[in-house]
Amino acid sequence: MSESPAALDKTDTVAAVEKAFAILECLGNQRDVSVTALAQQLSLSKSSVHRLLQTLKALGYVAQDGESELYRATLRLFELGGKALENTDLVREADEEMRRLGALTRETIHLGALDEDAIIYIHKIESDFGLRMQSRIGRRKPLHSTAIGKVLLAFMPAERAHSLLSSQPLKLFTPRTLSSVDAVMDILPRVRAQEVAEDNEEAEPGLRCIAVPVFDRFGHVIAALSVSFPIMRCGADTPHYYRSLLKTASAAISQKMGWHAPHIAKDAKDAKDAEGEPGSTGGAPL
Repeated sequence: MSESPAALDKTDTVAAVEKAFAILECLGNQRDVSVTALAQQLSLSKSSVHRLLQTLKALGYVAQDGESELYRATLRLFELGGKALENTDLVREADEEMRRLGALTRETIHLGALDEDAIIYIHKIESDFGLRMQSRIGRRKPLHSTAIGKVLLAFMPAERAHSLLSSQPLKLFTPRTLSSVDAVMDILPRVRAQEVAEDNEEAEPGLRCIAVPVFDRFGHVIAALSVSFPIMRCGADTPHYYRSLLKTASAAISQKMGWHAPHIAKDAKDAKDAEGEPGSTGGAPL
């Protein structure tokens, strides 16, 4: 029985990916290689290797010398691997603080990073309560309607933030969702100055979220840490209490990532003091 066209297309696609990675592995082990040499090493036709090299070159993973026409791998692969390693290190370093934060609040704790034009949850501590935020690691959420998204937008160049927000229509999830690019851009200076952002029923009805930035050793924001909780469990002092806890947790994570800023020590001390407030051992003060 012959294969269907769809099956053949899938097989061809998988084979092309395998060949592309084989080429990258060869280029990773040697520098300045010709099409002929690659074809011989991989037992592939020169036309096939040339076609794949041109695609990898267009994507920025391969460069070609203008005079010799030899090929080499670029640092794009190093950059890609570095990002994956950085996220792995970040999750490991953040886990202890997130668990401590979860124990203090009993609410859902997220660590989120930028993924192209959205946020992606890269770590999560579940709430102790039955009524909790429905989310999962690896899920992408919009920038404009989330506290994590607002933090990430606030600490990037304004031109880039505007471009990301303008790249697609801003979906309205609730009546409170910010409905225009200008409305989101207007709040970003305050978020950056205060190093805290909030989502007040903008992503889901009845759900609030507070987020703070996490810095790397260069002072760049690489992620945001958040606590999400239903408004029915939000008392008058709850937002202030959670902001304090988040800041001490993010300060500790940032220090583990190599960031040392003058304000971090003060923020951490203030937040540690806040942990002693009434109700801190059994969730948020109500």
